[in-house]
Amino acid sequence: MIDNIDQLPPYYPGIHGCRSVEEFHCINRVEEGTYGVVYRAKDKRTGETVALKRLKMEKEKEGFPITSLREISSLLKVKHENIVTVREIVVGSNMDKIYLVMDFVEHDLKSLMETMKKPFLLGEVKTLMLQLLRAVAHLHDNWILHRDLKTSNLLLSHKGIGDFGLAREYGSPLKEYTSIVVTLWYRAPELLLQAPQYSFPIDNWSVGCIFGEFVTMRPLFQGKSEIDQLNIIFKELGTPNEKIWPGYSELALVKKMTFIEFPYNSLHNRIGHKLGKSGFDLINRFLTYCPERRITADEALRHEFFTESPLPVDPAMFPTWPAKSEGCQHHRKAQSPKAPSGGKQFQRNQLDADEDRLIPNSKSSNKVVDQPQSSGFHMNVPSSKKGFNIRF
Repeated sequence: MIDNIDQLPPYYPGIHGCRSVEEFHCINRVEEGTYGVVYRAKDKRTGETVALKRLKMEKEKEGFPITSLREISSLLKVKHENIVTVREIVVGSNMDKIYLVMDFVEHDLKSLMETMKKPFLLGEVKTLMLQLLRAVAHLHDNWILHRDLKTSNLLLSHKGIGDFGLAREYGSPLKEYTSIVVTLWYRAPELLLQAPQYSFPIDNWSVGCIFGEFVTMRPLFQGKSEIDQLNIIFKELGTPNEKIWPGYSELALVKKMTFIEFPYNSLHNRIGHKLGKSGFDLINRFLTYCPERRITADEALRHEFFTESPLPVDPAMFPTWPAKSEGCQHHRKAQSPKAPSGGKQFQRNQLDADEDRLIPNSKSSNKVVDQPQSSGFHMNVPSSKKGFNIRF
C-alpha cells in the first residue's frame, strides 16, 4: 500500500508505444498559444517537415489535462481536407511531455492579410468562405464545437481549421459549458451576455465576423473589454430586444445592466457596397442575434451568394506568398486578443530539457537552422489539396 499519493507517477493514458520526440529535429519555435507551444520540426525517419505541438499541462504532476484530452479526441475524430491532420502523438524522453505531430502549414490568414497591399477579390472571398464553411459543417455534423474560430486559426496552404484547444464534443440535451470561450472579437453576443448554455451558433457568429474581416481586411468588432465589445456590436447592428431575440431580457447581464438603444443595423453603410445584396444578406444571417435564428454552416453553403457572379476562384489560382521561414519581415498590426486561457500559462521562453536538446541554440529558438521550404502554397504533404485549413 502506498502511504503518500504524491509518490505515484503521473498518469498519461494511451502514450505507451508512441515514438519519442527525439526522433524529430526541431528547427525553430513557430508560436505559443493558449494550450501549447508549436515548433517547426523535421521527422528524422521520413525527412518531412511537420508541426510539433507540445501540449501545455495545467498541473503536470497531476497527469494529463482535460483540455489536452479534449483536443486529441477532437482532432483524431475528424478527417476532412480543410481540417489540419494530426499524424500521431509523440512523447518526451521521460514520458512526461506530450506532443502532437501535425501537418506543417506556413501561413495563417491573419498574418497574411496584414502584409497584403490589396484586399481579396470577391471571388477569392467566396473560395475562402466555402472552405471554411465546409470545415465547420463537418465539425458540427460530428457534434464538435470549435469554440475559437478566428483568422489566425485559418491556415493558408494545403488545408485547414486549426487550434482545437477549446474544442469539445456537444451533446443533447444542452449542458452548461464553460462560459468564457472564443477570442473576444469573434465572441457571440449570447456568450458576452452570459447565457448559461450555448451551441453551434457561437461558431457561426465567428464565421460571420471572419467573413466581414475577409471583405474589410480588418476585424469587424474590435472591443477592448466584454462590455466594450457589446457596445460596438450594438452600435453596428442595433440593440437587441425580445422581438428579434426571444429570451434576451432573461440573460444574466441584461438583468444587471441597461444598454444604450442604438437603431437597427448600420453595418450596411460600412460593407454593403462591397458585398452586394446577396453577400450582405449572408453576413446578416451569420450576425443574427438570436442563436436559434442564426444561419448554420450547411445552410450557408447553399446560399445564392456562392452561385452568382463573380464565381468562387479555383484555389490553385490564388497568389503565393514568401514563406515566413524565408525571413520576410513586415510591420505587424495591433495584436488581437488571446483566446481564453485553459490553464496556468507557462513562462513564455522557458524550454524544458527535451527542447534544449532538440533545438541547437535554445537562446535563439526562432532562428531557422536548415534549408527553408519553397514559398507559397507548396508543401510536400501527401494527399493534400490546395486551399486552407482550420487549425485547432
